[in-house]
Amino acid sequence: MNDGVDDRVEIVELARAESERGELVLRERRPASGPASLELRANGVFVMDTLEVSSERAMATAALALVEEPRAVVVGGLGLGYTMHEVLADSRVERCAVVEIEPALVEWMRSGLVPHGPALLADDRVGVVVADVAVALAEARPASYDLVLLDVDNGPGYLVHEANATLYQAPALASARAVLRPGGALVVWSAAEAPDLLDALRAVFGAAEELPQQVRLQERDEAYWLYVARA
Repeated sequence: MNDGVDDRVEIVELARAESERGELVLRERRPASGPASLELRANGVFVMDTLEVSSERAMATAALALVEEPRAVVVGGLGLGYTMHEVLADSRVERCAVVEIEPALVEWMRSGLVPHGPALLADDRVGVVVADVAVALAEARPASYDLVLLDVDNGPGYLVHEANATLYQAPALASARAVLRPGGALVVWSAAEAPDLLDALRAVFGAAEELPQQVRLQERDEAYWLYVARA
């Protein structure tokens, strides 16, 4: 039955890039009725879009509330910029390092293919590092950050690339611990419970906690988890 709403959607490819990790595509969805939205896909798999960004914002808001003075923050994973946007909205943040492995994604943000990208990256507090976040953390100066947010995947059970599995294991978690100042925290966002990650965090940090988060997505209540370990 047709209720009178035109549900046709035009899909327009805005950009495509190839790397050793595969294919990255930025698309625009243009419905016959309603606003257009951007969609990011990696090797044909949906990563995120601009239609529903509640989870990215919720992660940053919840993480920032865990640290008294989050002056220097690392965001692992640029995505379409919404986690970073929420971090920058906090006046306590003086420096935000965004680590993104795909140079094409950074360029799409800078060029304005992602419309809010240029303004976000022009913020004086932002520094973009094009690298594997595990490598960037291993090479960072010890005790130089107050908060590390890992938003590279949707948790260890939903990897964008299989190689990302090492990010949730002891060596990479130890690198994250080393860059934290006393009182700082590592926060990992996950779409599902991740008991192995919790065990790994406890092994590295001595203690860790699993904090359920309720997020409203397109009129549905969804459960996510924050995995938190403190320096």
